[in-house]
Amino acid sequence: MAKPKVYVTRKLPSEKAMQMLYEYCEIDLNEKPDPPTREELLEHVKGKDGLLCLLTDKIDKEVFDAAPDLKVVSTYSVGYDHIDVEEATKRGIYVTNTPGVLTEAVADLTWGLILAVARRIVEADNLIKQGGWKGAWSPTFMLGREVYGKVLGIIGLGRIGTAVARRAKGFNMKVLYYDRKRREELEKELGVEYRSIEEILKEADIVSLHVPLTKETYHMIGEKELKMMKPTAILINTARGAVVDTNALIKALEEGWIAGAGLDVFEKEPLPEGHPITKFKNVVLTPHIGSATFETRAKMAELAVDNLISVLKGEEPKALVNPEVKKIRPLSSVKMI
Repeated sequence: MAKPKVYVTRKLPSEKAMQMLYEYCEIDLNEKPDPPTREELLEHVKGKDGLLCLLTDKIDKEVFDAAPDLKVVSTYSVGYDHIDVEEATKRGIYVTNTPGVLTEAVADLTWGLILAVARRIVEADNLIKQGGWKGAWSPTFMLGREVYGKVLGIIGLGRIGTAVARRAKGFNMKVLYYDRKRREELEKELGVEYRSIEEILKEADIVSLHVPLTKETYHMIGEKELKMMKPTAILINTARGAVVDTNALIKALEEGWIAGAGLDVFEKEPLPEGHPITKFKNVVLTPHIGSATFETRAKMAELAVDNLISVLKGEEPKALVNPEVKKIRPLSSVKMI
């Protein structure tokens, strides 16, 4: 039996994952460090049975039209808003992702941003490196805000939100949360309290976002919501950039509605040079590195490859985004390995 043909849009940071791909599939690999252009993507996906993509690759009807034999799209990410899942399902194409394995890494970065903004760590580092620290110790110099004992509001208590809440126990924080459904077992285990989004925004000293990007969550934090926050509060976003209305956030920072923000994600990535959000000293920015640890990126690669190969073997993948696709094209009919 001939090996299934698979297009991989970027080399993965795991030799084990790459070996698995080459063992089971005929691989067409984009070896450049940059993502393929739209033209390259459409050209290379032709005649392929599988596609292993990144969140920087827009996978839509045009891609599916170019690859009528496509059976599975495995994304090297938790988020899948870059994929037209509804269209894929209609065509009997399995869509998989990599949840779970990056939970702790993103939670770690979330806390890094919280502390960096609250204690002005990046600002202080830049001050020293640029030769701006001229005076001796002063009672009012570089004052920040304490995190210990404050109120943390988590919007989205999924895997990552829960991991952030667990870390908050070490800071003796009161943790409020909102999720689409009550998490009563976590309320008992972690002592977190359920609130509406409005209540969280009004009460929390730190608001951390951990929701997927959907039609419902697009710009869920806008002018109205930012005005509800305390002027001493901090907003953290390690979810998806478009969950926050960037223009509204800029206005909030300019007019002092909130004390600062920590952002790992942006509405447009990469962030354009000279973007207005970069001018604020009370904003800490990181280039979408929530999962950027050696350990996590390797685990993501292995799960993405395992998902893809499982589908091509006619087996249930570990992380299937669109389970309803099985009614349209049963796994037994996909089997190629």
